[in-house]
Amino acid sequence: MPSLTSTPVPTFVRSRPTGLVGVSGACVALALAQASAGAAEPSGLELRELVEQNRRLQEQVRAQQKTIDEMSARMAEVLKASERHDRELRSLQDRPGVGPASTSLPVARRDQEVRISAEAGLAFFNTGREGQFPKAEFRVDDPVISVEAPVGKNVYLFAELKLLTRETNVENFQLGELYVDFEDVSAAWGRSGQLGFRAGRLNVPFGEEYQLRGPIANPLISRSLSDIWGVDEGVEIYGKIGPARYVVAVQNGGVSRLRDFNADKSVAARVGWEPAPWLHVSGSAMRTGELATVGDNLSELWFANAFFRALGPAASTGKYWVNLFEGDATARWKDGHVSAALGQARFDDSDTRADNSRRIRYGYLEMVQGMADRLYGAARYSEIRAPRGYPLAGWGQMGMFFFRPSLTEELRRFSLGLGYRFGPSLVLKTEYTWENGRMTNGARREREDFFGSEIGVKF
Repeated sequence: MPSLTSTPVPTFVRSRPTGLVGVSGACVALALAQASAGAAEPSGLELRELVEQNRRLQEQVRAQQKTIDEMSARMAEVLKASERHDRELRSLQDRPGVGPASTSLPVARRDQEVRISAEAGLAFFNTGREGQFPKAEFRVDDPVISVEAPVGKNVYLFAELKLLTRETNVENFQLGELYVDFEDVSAAWGRSGQLGFRAGRLNVPFGEEYQLRGPIANPLISRSLSDIWGVDEGVEIYGKIGPARYVVAVQNGGVSRLRDFNADKSVAARVGWEPAPWLHVSGSAMRTGELATVGDNLSELWFANAFFRALGPAASTGKYWVNLFEGDATARWKDGHVSAALGQARFDDSDTRADNSRRIRYGYLEMVQGMADRLYGAARYSEIRAPRGYPLAGWGQMGMFFFRPSLTEELRRFSLGLGYRFGPSLVLKTEYTWENGRMTNGARREREDFFGSEIGVKF
């Protein structure tokens, strides 16, 4: 039997086959060569079978090539149609007054829908025996329901119902914000975005922290010691001029929701800008106006987990007032941020028997950093310094540190927390806070430390 190496290979196998047909022919030729090398001369029947197989293979290859050619032609038509569509889009976008939005798919429009949202924290709070939660309690924290509805073109009604605020000691619903918003009024004279107007019951626009008090937005459970915020009846203008955003509000000033007991009004203003994409800074100023000791015995503005109030007795003190100034800054990066605020509250009242003026300084420094996946860590230090003392509640009991005559000179709070954000509408967080201070009588405040865990949820 002749060996494989001694059998000459047909010359058409040595040449490079071209195309699918050439490949199939080469395969058949190689098979014939191997068959002749490994066995006797093939019979006529075997040769006919090989020729038939080669013919069928060539037919299949031709059919496949025809299919490929048809698909290539169709793809060429699709590409031409896509290019034509792109040219039409570009020509539409280049026309005056027509932007990319004119060719987009229909979407839900804000001026045609009523928006209902809700937010709440499901929490466990525990403090030392002189704190607000000495019995280690489960509670629902700051549940809020909000509704926004269109009234007309660029006119909206917003209403907010606070079901149970953290700071309240009664189980009554409270009215939050409720206002009509005239957006982009300045568009009427060709200055879009420069002026908007609101009227009703509004957040006091002082500082930045009040915008991040909710269970979802706040990276911790506690807030800073100053925690300045309030909701009051009045009017507000807002907008953007150049790189700066502004808001100015004129409001009643007193805590009563039914009437105002002094004609002098509260005025608050904030101007913010972003000198770099990662940096936001703002400055705020406010006067509470002169508040009547009888009637407006508490200011609408919240401070140190309580309110501003007169220091002199009602018999000799007809009114009191506070002027405030604050600077805020936030620097952001991919996985975190650092925020800081420094401020001063200048308090005085009309007590005819004593000088009760105070210069109260406050501030905080906060840092948040992502750690792994959706896990983050947060820390915040805040303090209040009130020479000669002022009623500062903090995490302490209101009856012990706000309503009694003994005043606090210094109060410090340091909070550490961990959080896990399952998504923009669900967060789990836990926190421990150390709080201590000193009273004007020399007594120390050391039994108010706070531990809490909370699930924040919204829709």
